[in-house]
Amino acid sequence: MKLAILSDIHANKHALDAVLDDIKRQAAERIIVNGDMVNRGPNNLAVMERIWQGVEDEGFTVVLGNHDDLMRKWIDRDDDLPADWFESPFWTSTGWAAEQLEAAGWIDRVRLLPMTHRVELPGAPTVLIAHGSPRHYREGLSPRLPDESISEILQMHPADVLVGSHTHDPMQRTWGRHQILNTGAVGVPFNRDPKAQYLILELVENKWQADFRRVPYDRQAALDAFDSSGYLAAGGLSSKLFQLEVENARSYLTPFWMWTEKQGLEQNESSWQQFKAAFPERFEATTF
Repeated sequence: MKLAILSDIHANKHALDAVLDDIKRQAAERIIVNGDMVNRGPNNLAVMERIWQGVEDEGFTVVLGNHDDLMRKWIDRDDDLPADWFESPFWTSTGWAAEQLEAAGWIDRVRLLPMTHRVELPGAPTVLIAHGSPRHYREGLSPRLPDESISEILQMHPADVLVGSHTHDPMQRTWGRHQILNTGAVGVPFNRDPKAQYLILELVENKWQADFRRVPYDRQAALDAFDSSGYLAAGGLSSKLFQLEVENARSYLTPFWMWTEKQGLEQNESSWQQFKAAFPERFEATTF
């Protein structure tokens, strides 16, 4: 048995297509899409259409991610979101994506997605898959997650193998007899390797073996789509930062946003230039 687990596509259809082609070559029998299909990128509708084609024709399983749910929250004007976001130019990109998805009828599909997916096969270790962790979709399984947190998660959600995503950085660690895995990101990796990344789990002699896949794709076409789709013009600064993340395989928006909040600054072009000057190491050239 081979499971292919992919996540954090973030509306990057070019990366998704390359990964699905690689999955076919690897002959995976089950495909689990572990959330964050949309937002942060320009091709939201095309990504959803391809994934639901897979659901209907190939038996894909889909798990809810925080960005998928953000689209639902935006449309519902959910109280979880700060009220000023809806008028802020910095969050225009979020509204652009959410309104596209709502107009095409995808938000109602998002409402039905489960938070976790469990794989149980006779004689095999149990695999529990969630976008972040089984207790929250924004709790990433990472090297920094304390052992105490892993213990609490496993007490609440027993499993032999935990698989998460969300951090955009692949990881493998053990906790006692348990495997703790992170798939990495298809559309926007943050480990300075821009290739589309996902995880294959293969059951060999009743043990799950992890194969972290890294797939080249037409990244220039993905970057060009930010402009040709109208996303770059409509989304303003945040769309620009998302494009830069795809280009450099690094996180920019969240560190910038957190820094401006701490400094008491608005999220605008002026503060972005200040951020770049304060953290030049984040913008050092990388040879891929």
